[in-house]
Amino acid sequence: MTCFDFELTHCPVELSLDILNRKWVLQIICDMFFGKKRFSEFKEGRAELSNKALSRSLKFMEEQELIKKVVSDGNIEYFLTDKGKSLNKLIYDLVEYTLDNNGDLYNEETVIKAKEGFKRQLLD
Repeated sequence: MTCFDFELTHCPVELSLDILNRKWVLQIICDMFFGKKRFSEFKEGRAELSNKALSRSLKFMEEQELIKKVVSDGNIEYFLTDKGKSLNKLIYDLVEYTLDNNGDLYNEETVIKAKEGFKRQLLD
């Protein structure tokens, strides 16, 4: 990449998108910001998410060091690592962009409430 006065061997945007564009990764990360941490919780409301696909996504996210798996008393829970938590600003920016640029989908009151809700969960 040569749009600067130096050369990057890998585009940082592409590297990030390669991870976040994997099926279910961004949704799972967002779920974790809202308190979900168990396998079954990630599947709630997602009939199209198979056990195999979820397992594959969670394993990939562990390999990328976005989450860690903790086994305690036979229970398995997943937690965001510091690296995973660092995506909070990016996710909030995506939410804000979507709310601000889809006026046909959201009324002003909904936009304000949604921004406040996401801000509380993601940025505080």
